[in-house]
Amino acid sequence: MTLTLIDRARRTGHVTDRDAGDAPDRGPADTGAAPERTPDAAPGSAPRRAAGREADGLAVASFVLGLVGLLVFNLLLGPAAIVMALLALARRTRRPGRARLGLALGVADLVVLAVLVTVNGMVAWDLAG
Repeated sequence: MTLTLIDRARRTGHVTDRDAGDAPDRGPADTGAAPERTPDAAPGSAPRRAAGREADGLAVASFVLGLVGLLVFNLLLGPAAIVMALLALARRTRRPGRARLGLALGVADLVVLAVLVTVNGMVAWDLAG
């Protein structure tokens, strides 16, 4: 990001103290040149990209927690998967299918927990019969 700011300052003719020593002398033809459009040069692109990556991570985490929650720690992992999936969907993840699946698995965790408590009277699997 620092290089982008220095590059932008050089293109517009604004030279700061930090980059004054290494800026080459430019003629008047260079100061009016149109800046290149790159994904890194757009103002605010880094926070948006980080937020998108964070939302994608939340979607994947909700899926994994919901899947693991079907077997262990239903009480903790189910609600965590639901919250993470809702956050990922609210932040417009690029993986909405995975976020919805994490949401469904989180709800399934709570349903499995309710069935276990109803049938066994405790929060544990009883495979022995």
